[in-house]
Amino acid sequence: MAQLTISEVGNRVGLRPSALRYYEEIGILQPPARVHGQRRYDNAALHRLAVIQRARSLGFSLREIRTLLHEFPTDAPPAERWATLARQKLDQLATLMSRMKDRESLLQRQGTCTCKSLDECGRCLTEASVTES
Repeated sequence: MAQLTISEVGNRVGLRPSALRYYEEIGILQPPARVHGQRRYDNAALHRLAVIQRARSLGFSLREIRTLLHEFPTDAPPAERWATLARQKLDQLATLMSRMKDRESLLQRQGTCTCKSLDECGRCLTEASVTES
């Protein structure tokens, strides 16, 4: 069984040792065994970090990753865990995409402004926000 130092693990997974210590602190990475006071990680830690990194690459927050790892029944299969969180994330993304489309449309319209000064723009925007309310 591999006994890797924190630096070796960090190099393998592309994380700084401080990130690994933080993951331990917040409970998404198990504290490793210690040899002469130094952390020694096994392959299970690398596997856990692969899951964490996949979740991060999919946009999951550390809180959501904690949910994935610890807040399901212990017998819940990984597919069920991923699917539950994925549905929530997909809903969030749909909302975000809608907001982004609205912003895109607004930016395209903003370029057609006919105001003669920014003060005039400000008046138009103030009036528009009053009528939108």
